[in-house]
Amino acid sequence: MYEPIRAKSVHSTVDGPNPDFPHRSREEELDIQLAGHLAALLAVTDELRATQPSADLDKAAERLAEQVGRLRGGRTPVRAPMSGRREKNATGMHRRAHALAGRALVVAASRADTAAAILAAERMDAHTAALDPRELASR
Repeated sequence: MYEPIRAKSVHSTVDGPNPDFPHRSREEELDIQLAGHLAALLAVTDELRATQPSADLDKAAERLAEQVGRLRGGRTPVRAPMSGRREKNATGMHRRAHALAGRALVVAASRADTAAAILAAERMDAHTAALDPRELASR
């Protein structure tokens, strides 16, 4: 009914992985993802610090920068000055930070990174507390 395939597939490599193509392990991919989520959370934290200065946000930003640096092999994250676009709505920034912390928590849990998971959970709690209770009910 069907004719057998006589040529090698162009869609998969039969002879194993290509040494010319860089491959990452699952752990490396998770490190990259987690560093990205924490870096995005750091950016939102810096935005919040510019609009609502507090010692808690300063400490959180330091801890986030430390974790991002650790995940990126010692390279410290680039932090842009806050003179650019600023969201006027602090509630929106807290919601965005809460979502980013949640994503970081999921990735940290999947790679069993306790330090990053604890930090992400603490940031989720802090941003939940900063939100108005009416905002939480509307979610």
